[in-house]
Amino acid sequence: MKDIQKIEPIAYIHTDFKEKFGVPRQSGRVEELIGKIVFEKKYRISESLKGIEEFSHLWLIFGFSKVEKEEWSPTIRPPRLGGNKRVGVFASRSPFRPNKMGLSSVKLLKVENEKENGDVLIVSGVDIIDMTPIYDIKPYIKYTDCHIDAVSSYADENFSHKLDVEFDNSLLNLIPDDKKNAVIACIKDDPRPSYQNDSERIYSMAFSDFDIHFKVDGKKAKIIGVDKK
Repeated sequence: MKDIQKIEPIAYIHTDFKEKFGVPRQSGRVEELIGKIVFEKKYRISESLKGIEEFSHLWLIFGFSKVEKEEWSPTIRPPRLGGNKRVGVFASRSPFRPNKMGLSSVKLLKVENEKENGDVLIVSGVDIIDMTPIYDIKPYIKYTDCHIDAVSSYADENFSHKLDVEFDNSLLNLIPDDKKNAVIACIKDDPRPSYQNDSERIYSMAFSDFDIHFKVDGKKAKIIGVDKK
């Protein structure tokens, strides 16, 4: 058998999430989340992006670089199933896989030229941690990639689940204007594992230069603190 080509990052993505908690479970769930894709010098060639702005969405193939476990399991416990029911790893999007590869569909907002980084891609709807390696980028093609009659098993059951967010203006105003909507949208999407429902538990979400502290009672999330790092 011919040796498989060794892959390497072509780029890294910059986002407001330095930690896993709070990152949307799927791409596109929080449109307000912005990412910037900066290419490695070897691939920082304008011609390689020729025509990309004619596509509204892109596929990102990336690596789960923060997953430290080396071993993998044939079954996993999806958080949305309460952490009790097991499904096959290939019937999930768990990062704990034989090859720690992820796939996200993001919206391309623009191609921006920076003096230091050359052409970078500004995308929205990201579900990826800051400085995650990007291994490939492909255009999203709606007539083949969109299947309106698709069935998504347990993922369909929680598609519309959202929290109501109570955010006092005195705390909200501590966050820059261009990040306020994204913070609210991320908490609204309920980053907790489904099996956690203690109304007195305090959750902390690291976002950009802030730690956002909140509680959840039923379907209401209340922000109780904002700390600048």
